[in-house]
Amino acid sequence: MGFSCGIVGLPNAGKSTVFNALTAAGSPVAAYAFCTIDPKEGVVAVPDPRLEILSGLLDPERTTPTTLTFVDIAGLVKGASRGEGLGNRFLGHIREMDAVVFVLRAFDDENVSHSAATIDPWEDLETVRAELLLADLETVRRRMERQRKAAKVGDKDALAEMEFLTRLDALLDEGGLAAGMPVANECEAAWRDGLFLLTAKPAMIIVNFSEDDLPDGGQRVAELRVRAAGEGLAVIPICGGLEMELAELEDPEERAVFMEDLGLGASALDQVVVAGYEILDLITFYTPVGTELRAWTLPAGTPAAAAAGRIHTDMETGFIKAEVTAFQDFVDAGSEARARDRGIARAEGRGYLVQDRDVVRFHFRA
Repeated sequence: MGFSCGIVGLPNAGKSTVFNALTAAGSPVAAYAFCTIDPKEGVVAVPDPRLEILSGLLDPERTTPTTLTFVDIAGLVKGASRGEGLGNRFLGHIREMDAVVFVLRAFDDENVSHSAATIDPWEDLETVRAELLLADLETVRRRMERQRKAAKVGDKDALAEMEFLTRLDALLDEGGLAAGMPVANECEAAWRDGLFLLTAKPAMIIVNFSEDDLPDGGQRVAELRVRAAGEGLAVIPICGGLEMELAELEDPEERAVFMEDLGLGASALDQVVVAGYEILDLITFYTPVGTELRAWTLPAGTPAAAAAGRIHTDMETGFIKAEVTAFQDFVDAGSEARARDRGIARAEGRGYLVQDRDVVRFHFRA
């Protein structure tokens, strides 16, 4: 299991085009608002050259990559937080995602309508985030109403939570994102996380430009990069229509040739994977078990026993040890047996923090 990204933006920003470029899933694409009403989900294998190297060494019967789930969520409009354009329904879909991908329009096309008079990606971002902020304010204020009675009668936990919620409400009311809300302790973190706030989610930007602005997206993208850098937002410029066509090519070598001819570097999917792992602070580790080699995604700093539990709960309960080899050491050795013979396969306890690229065999009591 990997992570999930909700693709959001204004109508006709090219969300479904981007979704198809990332997943080759064939979501409907049209030049009118709300072409996509129900969210469409696409699950893709995370491109992983290291997994391919390990598979070549071990020649397992089955090699299973970790995955990334994209959900194409219908376009948000001004007033979505009040239910405009089926807004409440769409905002609910975003709450279920691990991360948000803002798709912003940077292309001109007189045949594709736009909700604003001019094409301005940053202004579009602010419109979408304003709706997320308003929805978060409503969530926080509903919680405050529920806690107010308990606080009035002197409930200490309720009083502490109300103080936190008051600070959070003030931040959101001033246009600050919930992600920027400092938490003083585990209780405050639990209160914040329990609200499932939209602006607390890690986010990145995909800016959708036209073929006329190949290969880097032109002036609009350059200006967006400067403004996004001030907020630490990753910007991934893609020519959505072209990337969608490339994603439909079945031959990877043919796709690579086309990308090189067009002056394109990494694919849209590769760039989103890299950005997603960074903003969510994720790592990948590998397990060669029986006839299967498998990649797994974990939050950085996960203990070995908890990592084993991601595979099966019995493995965490009966955890004995983790036999760990760093990726490059494993490749140099060529097999688990030779890694053991060379003394580079380490026995680690349940508290060991699994590292990115570790090759791990868990030992446990059934």
